[in-house]
Amino acid sequence: MEDEVVTSIDRYDEVDVFVGLDVGKGEHHAVALDRAGQRLYDRPLPNDERRLKAVLDQLAAHGTVLLVVDQPATVGALPVALAQANGVLVGYLPGLAMRRIADLHPGEAKTDARDAFIIAETARTMPHTLRSIQVTDEQVAELSMLCGFDDDLASQITQVSNRIRGLLTQIHPALERVLGPRLDHPAILDLLAHYPSPAAMRTAGEKRLGNRLLKNAPRKGRVWAAEILTALGEQTVVVTGTGAAALVLPRLAEQLAALRRQRDEIAIEVEKLVDQHPLQPVLTSMPGVGVRTAARLLTEVTTKSFPTAGHLGRV
Repeated sequence: MEDEVVTSIDRYDEVDVFVGLDVGKGEHHAVALDRAGQRLYDRPLPNDERRLKAVLDQLAAHGTVLLVVDQPATVGALPVALAQANGVLVGYLPGLAMRRIADLHPGEAKTDARDAFIIAETARTMPHTLRSIQVTDEQVAELSMLCGFDDDLASQITQVSNRIRGLLTQIHPALERVLGPRLDHPAILDLLAHYPSPAAMRTAGEKRLGNRLLKNAPRKGRVWAAEILTALGEQTVVVTGTGAAALVLPRLAEQLAALRRQRDEIAIEVEKLVDQHPLQPVLTSMPGVGVRTAARLLTEVTTKSFPTAGHLGRV
């Protein structure tokens, strides 16, 4: 009686062709082996749907095909999606396992062809190292993309906020001390968009500033308006560059408000994906873990392997 093969790949025992794909941005390298280890295919492959499908169709003539990639998301997304759409079995080899297995193969030079062969040979001889690509992996791939965009937005928000605070400090330090720490509030950004200079704020007066602030800050509008007028009274001279700053500040304020709106919209989409993931109840039940942290755990932890709890703790 044959030993049972332990693997997360469904129908692994039916596989006739093992395809290892070392993915790249513009070009992949594919190596296909049969069950005896004979090479059926070994050459570069453009990251193009038509060419990828032609190769998969060619290999399907030899029987059931298993495509294994080293990156199921990002640059590996197209071949994975194409294989799934054409009934090809799909799996991936985690990076840690790939590096360890590569050390066992002769030759130190890292080439696409060598890596593709290692992936294919591992799929053929070490099925327990493979991971299947399930719906949850697709959710994690989407989360990873959204979290990456969220990182970009956060970086841009910091950059624009610093620019606004820098300009305010240059033309009116006292005013910056009032407005700068509150740039995360939409009421302050709206005020800067409509009254972008100390002179414009002074002309508007405390009552009009308060009315404007009350639209987005009903509890603090009057208080902040009074603080702004007090700050304006601490400086009587007009600093060189104030006129130019008045042209730049409203545009920066509008840009910052738009970036914050985009980040809020992305947060809604991230929450939807986190809620759909089977690990969501476990992750969000932990103290201090909200939606964004849960998303990070799913994208940074569940896609990797850790030899010990200590390695996981250092993430």
